[in-house]
Amino acid sequence: MNQTLRSITRTAGVIASTACFASAQSSQDRPATKLDELVVTAARFDQTLFQQVQPATVLKGKELQLKLQPTLGETLNNEPGVSSTSFGPGASRPIIRGLGDDRVRILQNGTSLLDVSNVSPDHAVATDPLTIRSVEVVRGPATLLYGPNTMGGVINVIDDRIPTERFQGTYPSGKVETSVGSVDNLFSQSGALTWGSGPLVFHLDGFNRETSNIEIPGYARSAAKRKSAPLAPGEEEARGELPNSATESQGGALGSSYLWNGGYLGFSYSGVDSNYGTVGEPDVTIDLRQRRWDMRGAVFTPTPWIKEIDFKLGYSDYEHTEFEGAEAGTQFLIDGYNGRIELLHEKIGTLEGAFGVEAQQSDFSALGAEAFLPPVNSRVTSAFFFEEIPLDSVRLQWGARYDHQTHDSETNDLFGPGLSRDFDALSTSMGVVFTPVDDYALALSVGYAQRPPTYVELFANGPHVATGAFEIGDQDLGTEDSISLDFSIRKRAGRVTGSVSGFYYRFDDFINLAPTGGTDPADDLPIYAYQPVGADFFGGEIETIFHLLEPVVPADSKSAESGIPVRDERLDLILRADYVHAEDRDNREALPRIPPFRLSAAFDYQRGPLGARIEGQYAAEQDRHADDELPTDAYFLVNASVTYDTRLGPIDTTVYLKGINLTDEEARQSTSFLKDVAPLAGRGVIMGLRAAF
Repeated sequence: MNQTLRSITRTAGVIASTACFASAQSSQDRPATKLDELVVTAARFDQTLFQQVQPATVLKGKELQLKLQPTLGETLNNEPGVSSTSFGPGASRPIIRGLGDDRVRILQNGTSLLDVSNVSPDHAVATDPLTIRSVEVVRGPATLLYGPNTMGGVINVIDDRIPTERFQGTYPSGKVETSVGSVDNLFSQSGALTWGSGPLVFHLDGFNRETSNIEIPGYARSAAKRKSAPLAPGEEEARGELPNSATESQGGALGSSYLWNGGYLGFSYSGVDSNYGTVGEPDVTIDLRQRRWDMRGAVFTPTPWIKEIDFKLGYSDYEHTEFEGAEAGTQFLIDGYNGRIELLHEKIGTLEGAFGVEAQQSDFSALGAEAFLPPVNSRVTSAFFFEEIPLDSVRLQWGARYDHQTHDSETNDLFGPGLSRDFDALSTSMGVVFTPVDDYALALSVGYAQRPPTYVELFANGPHVATGAFEIGDQDLGTEDSISLDFSIRKRAGRVTGSVSGFYYRFDDFINLAPTGGTDPADDLPIYAYQPVGADFFGGEIETIFHLLEPVVPADSKSAESGIPVRDERLDLILRADYVHAEDRDNREALPRIPPFRLSAAFDYQRGPLGARIEGQYAAEQDRHADDELPTDAYFLVNASVTYDTRLGPIDTTVYLKGINLTDEEARQSTSFLKDVAPLAGRGVIMGLRAAF
């Protein structure tokens, strides 16, 4: 792999670079699965999904295109082990293995987004799926490289805004995409251009999306909610349409890089504006604005013992205002930076590894009558290392990370005198990947992590309308300590491929938001308090692919030499399942908003330019719930899609048609605060076109 391509793989943090299927050379050498995609996640080396200690998923290309939703959470929902907060069409954050909020870190090209989506579920993630090239999801702790707030995992969204290889063409390259949808009157457009000359490369992109209120099958409020909390006489239940669920967003970016044989240096400026209804409140909308500056670069082999130095810095200026009708209400502001430097050393005997430092600072403030937090300045400084010994059939990995975190709140009339808390956190893990025979791998990792509390968990003290609670933090909270165990079995070739993963997390002082039994008299909201409890999480994921039909290329034919299969036809049966059990270890009661057992089955067919897919998604009833929650009914969704690829001169074009929830099933997600007032969308059709040149 040349130095430029190596840089592409490493600087993004978790980047895929190989095709899902490769040509076979005999009836016994079947195409490789996506386990052969290169990723760099909890390591800093060129490793495939098959070689990773931690389970990971890569979404890109046509698969990402068909799963795109207005939010990152819904785009990734139903990936193995991944669910979403599902706070209406405008705001949805991913949940991994039942862990969300500050226990899942969302990155953009390897640095923090620096938004407030982890402060409240009604706050949107400040990136739009229309602008990304791929998404990488790491399930399980990734504390060694990305910090202690990754017990659930890491999600890294990758874009092309900072070019990392020279432009080779004469004319600009790019893509244009547009789509329309029936269930929410979707209309979206996006486009990107890349051009350059010599060592200079430029990138420009933009997008726009508009939707109206989504159509739903039946009532907005669940049967259990209508029974337990009937409306006042004269009020009518919303039905057939989810009120206040319209969205509008637009944004763009300009980036440029200078590349030379020994490295590259690039900058980008991007912005996103979004306006969406909060669904839980009929007249409240959120107007979001973020402006972001990024710098990334790498230097290859600066000394004989250094293989590569990677560096990146992101600065974000974010604000959003919550409007009650036309009147501006609470305003949330956050600005700050996140920077990191990683150094990869050359092999020392059989040992190869990386070490680095990271720094992050943010200034947060909430202004308005419903502000439930004082202004807070937060700082994190970190140092980490990771080492690996690759042997014939065994790959050993270990490392550690140290974080020093400080939260300083300001003196405020509503919250009293300012407070300061600082924490020291240590994380360490060991892992092994054993390949007993070709195409089979066993992976085991054991880790220990300390997560400092967030400023929300420390300093909250006020009404939080989005969660329907008066939230009270605890300024005396200590670190949240956890021990993790993760085990995987993988198979990457043959008629059946896939992986099986199991996990167990044991938390001491797990910071949980729980009802106190009291009610705030001024706001008539139940009082919830952040408090430490012992907690256990265990479960697993299965993803199995049955290759029913595969492209065939005889070993001694001209077709084999040209790479053109004799039978250009593929049919896969894809089975997925995941399960999470989470409970308070002190009283064996269920923790809130945990996903149920889920199972899906899909037939995926490709013949030449024509592709077709039909999928059924089942979610079991969630009757293990916290005392303040209602049970969630089971549901079964049927989705289907058809794609057609063609080349028009120099333009590669894909036309697609997909149907969602074809049986018009009522579906509610147990992970959502709004599950009893906002179901998922009903039956709909989306049609789109993508052209690349």
